[in-house]
Amino acid sequence: MVRIISALILAAVAACSVAQEKLQLVDNPPDRHIVVPGDTLWGISAKFLKEPWRWPEVWRMNKEQIKNPHRIYPGDIVVLDLSSGTPRLSIAKSHNKLQPQVYSQLNPKQLPSIPANVIEPFIARPLIVEETSLDLVPRIMGTQEDRVFVGNGDIAFVTGIPDASIINWSIYRPGKALKDPETNEIIGYEAFDLGNARLVRPGSPAEVKILMAREEIGRGDRLTPAPKPEMISYVPRAPEKQIEARIVSIYGGLNEAGKLSVISLNRGKKDGLEVGHVLAMHRVRNSDGYDDQNRRITTPLPVERYGLIFVFRTFDRIAYALVMESSKAVIVGDSLKNP
Repeated sequence: MVRIISALILAAVAACSVAQEKLQLVDNPPDRHIVVPGDTLWGISAKFLKEPWRWPEVWRMNKEQIKNPHRIYPGDIVVLDLSSGTPRLSIAKSHNKLQPQVYSQLNPKQLPSIPANVIEPFIARPLIVEETSLDLVPRIMGTQEDRVFVGNGDIAFVTGIPDASIINWSIYRPGKALKDPETNEIIGYEAFDLGNARLVRPGSPAEVKILMAREEIGRGDRLTPAPKPEMISYVPRAPEKQIEARIVSIYGGLNEAGKLSVISLNRGKKDGLEVGHVLAMHRVRNSDGYDDQNRRITTPLPVERYGLIFVFRTFDRIAYALVMESSKAVIVGDSLKNP
C-alpha cells in the first residue's frame, strides 16, 4: 500500500499562487536516509534541502495530501532521486514491514513532524485567555473545610458548572497581560497553569475533586474544559496569504529565546494564521549617530532574517509558535513574515 509521507516544513505547493525559487539541495546530499527512532521530519528534510520547509515540493504532493498526510516510520528509507533533473524524494521498501492502521493516539513508532515532547505541555493546558472571557468562565468560590488552598484529592466548590456535560477541567490563574507591540493594546492574558480537576457533582455551587495540583489552588482561580487527549498531525506550510506579525512574549517570562523555545505572536485565527504555518523571523535594526550640528540621527539598517518559527496553536488574536531555526537570540518585538 502506498504510504504518503507526513510532510514537514514547507512553504508553497503547486496550488499556491506565489512562484517559488528553484529548490536547492545541501552540499553533497546523501542519496538515502534510513529513518531511526528520534528522527523528526524537520531534521530529515534538512539532510537534503537548504530550505527544509519546502520538502513537500520534492514529494510532488498536492495541497489536500499535505493537509491530510500519513506518517513515515523508523526503518523506512528516504531516497533522493535526481534522474529527472529535478530533485524528488520517495520511500523505498520498509525494513519494519509496518502496515497502515488507525491510531487512537500517536503511536510511539510513528515519526513526529516536530519534537512532540517540547510542545505537548502547551497543547494539553490553557495558555491564552481572551480578555472578554475572564469573567465568563467557572471559578472556585470555596474550598474543602474552608481551607485557603487545596491540593491533590481535595474538594473545591465552583460556580458556573450547572450540568454534568463536561467532566474534566483544567485550572488556571490569569497572569501577565499580553500587549500588541504595534498598538500597545492588551490582546489577552497568559494563563498560569495550576492543575486539573474532575466534576463530582454539578449544581450551584458544583463540586470538583482536584486530581493534580501543580501549584497552590484557591478561591478565585478559574476553570476551563480540559482539551481532549488527541495528537494532531502537524503539517507545516507557508501561509496562503501574506502575514506580518510581531513577537509578543517568550514563554516563561524570559528576555531572550533560542531554538525550540515557545513564543507568542500578535496574530491569530482572525488574521488568517493557522496551525502549521511557517514564518521567518526578522530583526529591524537602526544605527544611531550625530550630524555636524550634534543632532541625533537614526539610520535604518537592512532588515535581517535570522530564523524560522512554526505555529502549533492559535487563538483569535494570538498564536503560539516553536522556534525551529535561529542564528541568534530571539527578542520580543522582532517581526515575522512569510518565508
